[in-house]
Amino acid sequence: MTLLQDRTADTDHPVLDVIAERWSTRVFDTDTALDDAALAAALEAARWAPSANNSQPWRFIVARRGSAPHATLVDALGGFNKAWARDAGALVVFVAETAREDGTPQRWAEYDTGQASAYFSLQAHASGLATHQMGGFDHDAVARAFELPENLEPVTIIAVGTLGSHDGISNELRQRENAPRTRRALEASVIVDA
Repeated sequence: MTLLQDRTADTDHPVLDVIAERWSTRVFDTDTALDDAALAAALEAARWAPSANNSQPWRFIVARRGSAPHATLVDALGGFNKAWARDAGALVVFVAETAREDGTPQRWAEYDTGQASAYFSLQAHASGLATHQMGGFDHDAVARAFELPENLEPVTIIAVGTLGSHDGISNELRQRENAPRTRRALEASVIVDA
C-alpha cells in the first residue's frame, strides 16, 4: 500500500497520539473485509461517550459494503462523497433521539451524538481502521429509507474501513488526500480565557 505522506497533525501543544494521528481519508481498501472486532470496539466506545443526564440519545445504523442498506446510504450521499464513500467497509449513520417517546425534547441530543461519533472515530483509529465523517447527505432520504420516527434525526454518516492504496487514485482525490492538515490557531478559537 502506498501512502501519500505522514498525516500526523503538527499540534501546538502535546495531545494523545490517537488524536494527532487520526485523519479523515477518502481512500478505502475494497479488497479487505471490515474487521468486525475493530468495528465492534468502535461502536462500544461510542456507547460509552458522555451524555446529558446519561440519556445516551444516539442510535446507530450500520450498513456494510455490499448490502442493500449500504447502497441506500450511498444513494443518499451528496456530491463528491458518492465518488469515494461507496468503497468504505461500512457506512455508519449516527442518529440523535431529539425527543423522548413521550415528546419531551432532548436539547443536547445532537451534541451528545456528536460526542459518540468522536469516540467512535478515535477508537476506530486506535483499532487500525480509517474513518471519514460526512454531513453532506440527504437527511430526509435516510430517515425515510430506514423508517425513522420524527424524534430520530440522522446527524452524520461515518465511512469506516481499511485504509486503501493511493496507487491509481484520481488527481482530484490525490489533491484532497495531500492537502495540508490545518486548524485555526488555539488563540483564535478561545473567546474568553479569564
